[in-house]
Amino acid sequence: MSRLPIEDGREVVMHFTIKLTDDSVADSTKMSGKPAKFRMGDGSLTENFEACLIGLRAGAERSFTLAPEDAFGQPNPDNFHYVDTGKFPPDVKPEVGAILAFTQPDGTELPGIVRKIEGPTATIDFNHPLAGQTVIFDVEIISVEP
Repeated sequence: MSRLPIEDGREVVMHFTIKLTDDSVADSTKMSGKPAKFRMGDGSLTENFEACLIGLRAGAERSFTLAPEDAFGQPNPDNFHYVDTGKFPPDVKPEVGAILAFTQPDGTELPGIVRKIEGPTATIDFNHPLAGQTVIFDVEIISVEP
């Protein structure tokens, strides 16, 4: 088994779990049983998540607590949009907390969370669902390759 340390450009295979401070799991590769595989610096992880991994070797298990600014950022007010509820398809009833897919001009779909409904207007939040959250990043390094 290779004992290379994680550094920029190396291929890493690892399991990770992202939890909130109340211990609820937001994302985990262990649920699917499929570890994440990526090359350091390829943009799969943010710079701050990658910084936590530098120097770790296969077999290492660590837990890192990241402030919102170091994880998914703070909510951006420009990512809140106000939509006339009459513009939703007849089979879609916006409800607070619902996550709805919105088709973008280029055809891709972007998830938005309904945060508020006031009269005929729904407030849709297109920030990352974990924006503004302190997260706990648990990792288990499986392999590190050149």
